[in-house]
Amino acid sequence: MLKRLAAAVGGLALALSGAVAAAPAAHATPQGCVYQVLEQYPGANPAVVEHACLAAADGSPDGVRACYFELRRDYVPAQLALEACRRASEE
Repeated sequence: MLKRLAAAVGGLALALSGAVAAAPAAHATPQGCVYQVLEQYPGANPAVVEHACLAAADGSPDGVRACYFELRRDYVPAQLALEACRRASEE
């Protein structure tokens, strides 16, 4: 009985870890990009952040670069800008 319970709990933990690993990709949207930037850098201009994240939404390298440079012009930290723009470009 104890072995079955341990196997069931182990299987459940494995299944949940797979769901957690897939969770960031499920939230990779321009809206997630906007929330990420505004949450981690509240001084950013919301209109600029929204425009930048929408520019990256097409998934092209040029869109990601445009997003990054637009966020940097609004003084968003480089690492945050890069992560948010990459995230917005993923589907």
